[in-house]
Amino acid sequence: MLKNIQEWVLLLGIFGITALVGNWAGYDILPLAAIPGMITLIVICLAGFILRELIPVNFPSIAYISLIGVLVSMPWFPGSEKVVEWTTEVQLLALATPILAYAGIAIGRSLTDFVKLGWKTIVVATLVMLGTFLGSAVIAELILRFQGII
Repeated sequence: MLKNIQEWVLLLGIFGITALVGNWAGYDILPLAAIPGMITLIVICLAGFILRELIPVNFPSIAYISLIGVLVSMPWFPGSEKVVEWTTEVQLLALATPILAYAGIAIGRSLTDFVKLGWKTIVVATLVMLGTFLGSAVIAELILRFQGII
């Protein structure tokens, strides 16, 4: 389990640094201001991963991470004000960017397995992504026009 923890810390550290850069570039929040929040998020994720390994119930680590995150941010939890203050400095999209990049690399790494599924799978995947993008754009356009923003 120590090897897993080392790998998790390394991976979460890389995500954290990348997210801090994205937070700085996209939202003008200096990395020094966001470091406490990023460390808090990394510790919460690490605790969720460890709980997943320690508790013998078949429960996904994201559920443990969510529960821990909710608990430590509840008003009655000691230090919750600081947790909320620190994590407010880390923007959601700055976190999503490195995670989505990692997902893309993971898919690219197993591209040969993906290609083995056949050309029809690639066509379907492309159409699904295109449909999702266009559907999201249409919904956003309608809502923004309805609200009078555009």
